Amino acid sequence: MADGSNTTTTGARRTGPAPRADRPSRSFGEPWLTAVAATFTLAQLVLVGPGLGLGWDETVYVSQVSGHTPAAFFSAPRARGVPLLVAPVTSWSDSTALLRVYLAVLSGLALYFALRVWRAHFMPPVLALAGALFASLWVTVFYGPQAMPNYWVAVGALACVGCFLRARANARDRAAWWGLFAGAALMALMRPMDAIYVVLPLLALSTRRPRLLFVLVAGLLAGAGEWVIEAYASYGGLAQRLLDASRIQGGLGWHLAVVDQLRSLGGRTLCRPCTGSVPSPVVTLWWFALPLLAALGAVAAVRARRALPVLLPGACAVTAAVPYLFLIGYAAPRFLLPAYALLALPVAHGLVHLVTAPARGRARTLAVSLVVAGLAGHLAVQYVVLERTVRSSAATHAGWSRTAAALHTLGVRSPCLLSGYEAVPIAFYTGCGSAQTAGHDASATAAELTRAAHRTPFAVLTPPGGHPPAYARGWPMRRVGVLRAYVPPPVRQGP
Repeated sequence: MADGSNTTTTGARRTGPAPRADRPSRSFGEPWLTAVAATFTLAQLVLVGPGLGLGWDETVYVSQVSGHTPAAFFSAPRARGVPLLVAPVTSWSDSTALLRVYLAVLSGLALYFALRVWRAHFMPPVLALAGALFASLWVTVFYGPQAMPNYWVAVGALACVGCFLRARANARDRAAWWGLFAGAALMALMRPMDAIYVVLPLLALSTRRPRLLFVLVAGLLAGAGEWVIEAYASYGGLAQRLLDASRIQGGLGWHLAVVDQLRSLGGRTLCRPCTGSVPSPVVTLWWFALPLLAALGAVAAVRARRALPVLLPGACAVTAAVPYLFLIGYAAPRFLLPAYALLALPVAHGLVHLVTAPARGRARTLAVSLVVAGLAGHLAVQYVVLERTVRSSAATHAGWSRTAAALHTLGVRSPCLLSGYEAVPIAFYTGCGSAQTAGHDASATAAELTRAAHRTPFAVLTPPGGHPPAYARGWPMRRVGVLRAYVPPPVRQGP
């Protein structure tokens, strides 16, 4: 196989940059990667759209740096990477459309540079296919323009592993060393624990290479440093913050969440509690095909004697997925974005091997036809699920907006405070702060909220049929959209 067609397709004998004499022209692969990144950006703007309102978690992140809304409670698992990412826009503008465009363009650029790192290991068509496979997933297109951390962990992982391989092969590749540091730092800045799981195979390979180990750990510390400092400043120490984060996530331990992840593939952005049926096999087929095609790519790479560039991203994908498949009791499709990004490389390698391996005419024609048909069906399924997810999310956000408008008519306007059912996102849409006395976002006592009700516009929200807390039971009730609002009498009279 070392001298077969697969060798020329994927650069079989190279595990690092080739000597300058036989290195392909740097410009040769640029149009492929540029096309993938540009199409990905355009897909976000067209299929998701700049008009999609902010989701629950987005309102928490954006409120931290917004000049127009009080900061929401920042729970223990969250990190400050996303607020830093969106600050250039949200610190001076409250335009959601502008934020979406900014993030779509930025995510496209990030994908381009993360793929570019791998040019020493894969020929442009293979690399472009890997990028297209990842960028065409509905979950990637949906979360690319969102103020959420998971996509950025994914591109950070892609860049980090690629730069690790380059630095390991060529110690004089300064760009690779900086890329290794930056990729690890980006992951840790966005989600510190996810970064640890991603780099476990890299740490194992670095035990006898002190410089690689040092740069990798330095990147992790640089990214997670603020999270650790904040743990001691605001959460009672690092151990306590980790305990609180585990509690909020349902208690980390043995939880078989594989079926939960399957249930979420139909477009459920959060599956907690994760009940209901698994989507149609047409929707979930790609998920089962993913490890099989990655295994095919790994076998082809081993036979071609260039296993590491294919096996290492696959190993990092496995360690990145483990906590979300086996250690938490709920699911969200975005959790597996880093695994999908890394698996795209061995999958693309496997698909190209299928259509380029030596075979007779009919066999090759059949292989090409199956791959083309499979990719076309895959795109169709992803588009249908994406459209359904965008429509459902838009309806939820519109409901929050209507509730905010109804609260305004009751006199609950900025500066104001909300508590109760879905208070966090509705407070953002209303321009209020939010506070809870129980649950994951508990940040105040009932006595503190009672006092706040006497000096600021205040409302307690409940779902239909719900009951207000004891301190608000004597307050007048008003309907705000489908919810109920309990508003203290002095605040009820609006202008």
